[in-house]
Amino acid sequence: MLGMRFGVNMMEPGTRAEFVDKVRRAEDLGFDVVTVADHLGMPAPFPALALAAETTSRVRLGTFVLNAPFYHPAVLARDVATTDQFCDGRLELGLGAGYVREEFEAAGLPWPGRRIDHVERTVVELRRLFADPDYQPRPAQDGGPPLLLGGWGDRMLTMAAEHADTIALTGAPTAKEGGLVGLADADAFAARVAFVRSRLGTREAEINVLVQLVVVTDDRRAALADLQRFAPDMSVEAIGELPTLLVGSVPEIVAQLSDMREKLGITYVSVLERSMADFAQVLEHLT
Repeated sequence: MLGMRFGVNMMEPGTRAEFVDKVRRAEDLGFDVVTVADHLGMPAPFPALALAAETTSRVRLGTFVLNAPFYHPAVLARDVATTDQFCDGRLELGLGAGYVREEFEAAGLPWPGRRIDHVERTVVELRRLFADPDYQPRPAQDGGPPLLLGGWGDRMLTMAAEHADTIALTGAPTAKEGGLVGLADADAFAARVAFVRSRLGTREAEINVLVQLVVVTDDRRAALADLQRFAPDMSVEAIGELPTLLVGSVPEIVAQLSDMREKLGITYVSVLERSMADFAQVLEHLT
């Protein structure tokens, strides 16, 4: 399907039955990856992934993304290895530095602290432990699960270019006081991709984008105009160029995806849970 992978990121709390139903539905709809977010007030990632593994057979399963400063590397290594075993080697580990100040305060952690330093220590320690033949519990995948690092700033993307199998572009910078600044425009996004490419050199890595909203409609311009309330400084045309929004008829969205693949080299697209049904129409068209 365009030489791309497609994932859905689960974020809504609910009952066991509701979670089982939606991960089964995601697999049946044709998604390649089911991931879970890591925020207070949302389902805990590792129990959710273990349950997802019990109720699916094909999809890859991942974190998108763990707030690495919440975890001591040694404890995280144990949880990752165990979950990879329980997922039969389908786990993909996504890590980030966190961006919600209130969650750090609730967890008793300093803001901004040395968040990116902690991510780097975590990556190095996980690689060291999983390379040790005596380490227990063993992950199902040799060397541990594939690593996704998500971010936007120079330091995080440089680290991702050095270590990650998948580099996830958030599409928005983090404000100094916490939270995300509004979605970056298409030129800024392309500049971040170029920065990543320059740091990768000859190393290869998958490039991911997290799409914030999918709107399937036969009146693309009207839908984009409606979205201007979230980006009043952008023209309708500029909003339509954002890689982080997929808006239009199914063929128009397929064309957007093809452009992202050809112009930016994006080969992995994730959508939020709220967009799963809309994006399923795109998957059906592609298959």
